Amino acid sequence: MDYMLTEEQIMIRDLARQVAEEKIVPVRAELDEQNKFPTDIMKAMGQADLMGLFIPEEYGGLGKKVLELCIAVEEISKACVGVSTSYAANALGTYPLLLYGTDEQKKKYLPDIATGKRLVAFGLTEANAGSDASGIQTTAKLDGNEYVLNGTKQWITNGIEAEIYTIVALTNRSKGPRGASAFVVEKGTPGFTFGKKENKMGIRASSTTELIFSDCRIPKENLIAKEGMGFIIAMKTLDSSRIGVGAQGVGVAQGAIDESIRFAKGRIQFGQPVTSFQAVQHILADMQTQTEAARALVYSVARAMDSGAKDFSRASAMAKLFATDTAMKVTTDAVQVMGGSGYMKEYPVEKMMRDAKILQIYEGTNQIQRNVIALDMIREVSRQK
Repeated sequence: MDYMLTEEQIMIRDLARQVAEEKIVPVRAELDEQNKFPTDIMKAMGQADLMGLFIPEEYGGLGKKVLELCIAVEEISKACVGVSTSYAANALGTYPLLLYGTDEQKKKYLPDIATGKRLVAFGLTEANAGSDASGIQTTAKLDGNEYVLNGTKQWITNGIEAEIYTIVALTNRSKGPRGASAFVVEKGTPGFTFGKKENKMGIRASSTTELIFSDCRIPKENLIAKEGMGFIIAMKTLDSSRIGVGAQGVGVAQGAIDESIRFAKGRIQFGQPVTSFQAVQHILADMQTQTEAARALVYSVARAMDSGAKDFSRASAMAKLFATDTAMKVTTDAVQVMGGSGYMKEYPVEKMMRDAKILQIYEGTNQIQRNVIALDMIREVSRQK
């Protein structure tokens, strides 16, 4: 379908596709097998200006918007969701600064993020705070001109690889979620260490580790916005970044379709290519229709966000939900189309199916997305009365 992309958006798409095909595809199996972070690829994306795609020009970025970022994420995800997770998580960690950071904080951190010199991670999740983000236990207590952080963050993408971290911690436990605040923490700060690196089913190219804070002192100036804004910052960040997970779903689904068609065209059974059988054609037709519908929704929501829509929580939740459920179904169908070969690590669809699963889980499980959507629908009807 023609999504009326501008010449500049097409250029970004083609650039991301080139990086994916030249830098990612040749090593994606190795990265997966070795649980290896794609350091060289991240540097290459920095050199191609993809790391600064969404960062304003005054801070060294290209000043593009959500749709452009989704287009890049989609192309990278066609090749490897593990790599695209590392790339997208960098944006996730940056959003608190973009949305709520002071000009001084932006000047200090965004230029290095834009060039890819320093990676970012977002620290919200804890052992007892996953879908229920309000359950965080990490604390930040003001002591003179410093905040003292104590606690552990779990399953943090870009974990040990990042150098800048946006962390949500409680500054007033008695207020619950309203007592949470957001901070910038830099790698190397005394009292800030790392726990185990997780051994995951999929997205193994991405680094997932614990962040441990033990009397970690950071300057008072590292507070983002003001005390008590942490939960709002986290939710607005996830609303803004969730559409990128939808783009990942579209990308891995399209990648699986392309791989399965290439295989099926060359697979001869009963004297003819597998693609000549109507049963296979129907599976392929459904795969592409579902993926195209997901892409249309993701692009539509991205454009609405770029146009200045104020409340897009429901829309971003729908895009994430539909595109990632589609990714899981399409990658599973791709394995089925390829039969026994699809189940083998020799072919990439096996990895794509494993990678797709996390998209239904992180940045809010798809069950939580359904809650968000339904509650907003109910509130809207109540307002109409």
